[in-house]
Amino acid sequence: MTKRNPNFANLKDHYLFPEINQRKKAFLAEHPEAKLISLGIGDTTEPLLPHITSTLCQGASSLGERDTYTGYGPEQGYSDLREIIAKTIYRGSVTPDEVFISDGAKCDIGRLQLLFGSDVSIALQDPAYPVYLDGSIMQGVSRITLLPCTPENDFFPDLTKAKGCDLLYFCSPNNPTGATATRQQLKSLVDFAREQRSIIIYDSAYSAYIQNSDCPKSIFEIEGAKEVALETSSFSKMAGFTGVRLGWTVVPKDLFFEDGSSVHKDWSRLISTLFNGASNIAQNGGLGVLSERGLEEVKTHIAFYLENARLLKEALENFEVYGGENAPYLWVKFPGKSSWEVFQEFLEELHLVTTPGSGFGPSGEGFLRFSAFSSRENVQKAIKRFSKISTFV
Repeated sequence: MTKRNPNFANLKDHYLFPEINQRKKAFLAEHPEAKLISLGIGDTTEPLLPHITSTLCQGASSLGERDTYTGYGPEQGYSDLREIIAKTIYRGSVTPDEVFISDGAKCDIGRLQLLFGSDVSIALQDPAYPVYLDGSIMQGVSRITLLPCTPENDFFPDLTKAKGCDLLYFCSPNNPTGATATRQQLKSLVDFAREQRSIIIYDSAYSAYIQNSDCPKSIFEIEGAKEVALETSSFSKMAGFTGVRLGWTVVPKDLFFEDGSSVHKDWSRLISTLFNGASNIAQNGGLGVLSERGLEEVKTHIAFYLENARLLKEALENFEVYGGENAPYLWVKFPGKSSWEVFQEFLEELHLVTTPGSGFGPSGEGFLRFSAFSSRENVQKAIKRFSKISTFV
């Protein structure tokens, strides 16, 4: 008989978000009249704006004409989209052929884990997006170091605990805490990686939300980063493409493995072998996002979600709240109770869905993550329900 991949036995029984959905379903089965409001999952809610929508429609319409129909495109992505990302997002600090278009940052993280294989040691922020840890475990990685990021260390880890690690996962703005690394902090990260000869897997999926000029939007703003880092990012939270599926990863040509072989070359081979390229319709939409009109529409959406975050943070002012200024997430401390306990109380007492912090790692215990991805009407309704928090917390 076919044997199970033994690495799956090392995973927790449930992935965080399906567990939340199961609890929601169980609650609604008992209380079908409940009007649940979700401040949990990080999924955009506002419809795409006109110019971006029109470019997606144009991309779809072009497939209906013989002269403009296209089949497979280049696995690395269309050259005009790679060029505009290098120019607009990275201001020329990377070259277009270092940009690889994908179907999303999460998918690329999984492919990166395949690229580096199982015989690596990794370090990651704690708390962190679950895919960094779970995907590594699925690959068979066993040497894993968690780097606590807490209010006590300003959510920036003690890097000395990562000495000797091959890969350093880092996300800024961080999901789930909303913490955003400063230029000096990222410089220390790059300097550490250069000293240790490690590679940074840098996740900048939320970088468009950064408002603080002292917080870089890309690791490549730091001198020397191209020698020790690659960066994955996404149109999902920037432009509302969570269902459209479009992202990219930058793999510099200056990045090498221990034996001197090119990471860029191996990544190109992996993509060419296992990926047929992002949707041509989605890529046309990406060009629309990064056009002058598209970028103005993007600013509108980002401002909307950041205002949601501001309103939620203001309403929670009696609690220990972090994030929200440079990210669409609030990280709220509820001392004396477990994250799942407080999650369940919010669900049952307020009919609000949040995300338990412990699902992101041990250092998330006692916290809830609140997402600002919601309609303004639902945010205002949720804020009214907050007045009852004191009855159970």
